[in-house]
Amino acid sequence: MKDLIDEIWSTARHNKLRTALTGFSVAWGIFMLIVLLGAGNGLINANEKNNDSNVDNSMTVYGGYTSKAYNGYDKGREIELRDEDFRTTKKNFGDVVDDMGAEISQSSLTFTLGENYLSASLDGVYPNYGQINKMNMCAGRFINEIDNQERRKVLVMSNTQAKELMGNNNIDGIIGKHVDVDDMSFEVVGLYEDKMNGMSSGTIYTAYNTIRTLYNKGDKAGNLVFTFHGLNSEKENDDWEKSYKATINKLHGADPTDEDALWISNGFTQMLQMQQGSTIIRTALWVIGLLTLLSGVVGVGNIMLITVKERTREFGIRKAIGAKPLSILRLIITESIVITTFFGYIGMVLGMMANLYMDATLGHQVIDSGLFKATLFVDPTVGLGTCIGATFVMIFAGTIAGILPARKAAKIRPIEALRAE
Repeated sequence: MKDLIDEIWSTARHNKLRTALTGFSVAWGIFMLIVLLGAGNGLINANEKNNDSNVDNSMTVYGGYTSKAYNGYDKGREIELRDEDFRTTKKNFGDVVDDMGAEISQSSLTFTLGENYLSASLDGVYPNYGQINKMNMCAGRFINEIDNQERRKVLVMSNTQAKELMGNNNIDGIIGKHVDVDDMSFEVVGLYEDKMNGMSSGTIYTAYNTIRTLYNKGDKAGNLVFTFHGLNSEKENDDWEKSYKATINKLHGADPTDEDALWISNGFTQMLQMQQGSTIIRTALWVIGLLTLLSGVVGVGNIMLITVKERTREFGIRKAIGAKPLSILRLIITESIVITTFFGYIGMVLGMMANLYMDATLGHQVIDSGLFKATLFVDPTVGLGTCIGATFVMIFAGTIAGILPARKAAKIRPIEALRAE
């Protein structure tokens, strides 16, 4: 084996440029595949993080505008959800709906603490709102059932809003303080972490019934918010949504088939759509990466063909003095494997280093659109198993690429080889 390796090294040393170019194509193929997969994973992970705002088995129902004339009503009529819609949802769809709640808003309010103030919307919500929207509490608590039953004037605000009201003081100190909301006093009971990475969401929360009572909302229900079970496919969700919309539309004198009278934000179908998009991106990156790997395989095949051509006389002499075809076959294939393995390993290491660099730089950058902030990359890396697997794919492909010229060299007749120029 040592003699075989020495012979391969001698051949590579005497053909430095050709070997280097072939090695570069192999290393570049592995490098680009790993970097592409890493970048794709980073974008997909960031997108999932930035859009992971609700639990997957949740729905929020919003009133819309009719797009069809029906039962004497013109199209373009606004649909406002009411208590009857809330009760109908629980009664008629209780086999699917689990934890039922709602959200109603009062906008353009001024919140004042001492000399500091801010403008924001005040949303009345049920206790389930925090779990459904994956709100991470920094201090205190979220709205509870007693708040809702007793119509307590309590507030849950973001840590960014607390900073605005507390100035340079410790924001946790705002818990228990009373904040003036226009001409009414509310007690702060909790702080939640902004999902906008430092940008205020612009919303402060209180109990649902508190908003309805203080601002005379009547029987307006706002948006319906609930979790569900038993809908395990996109078709089941779509069919259920159509049935639900038809029922609620009838309560408002709207066409049962009018898709615009209600708008439903479905966490499950959004998750499926995100998964489909991620699969398409990963597939496209793999295709591009494998085509890049193919260029390296072609490079290995070309150098093996050239090697056989240049060493035809040598192989003829070897066979003339008793070398078996298998030994020549082994020499060519081993040379292909060595070149592919060595430069493939270099490409794998460089690719992993490039991904780590992306993680250390782009992985900590945030895009500021002016309205919100979003993470650009999250963990833009590829697993070690994938990297090693890609390298083995290149080694295997390089071996296959070397078989054809190796077979040609092994079959050559000594007399024909000795005549070769």
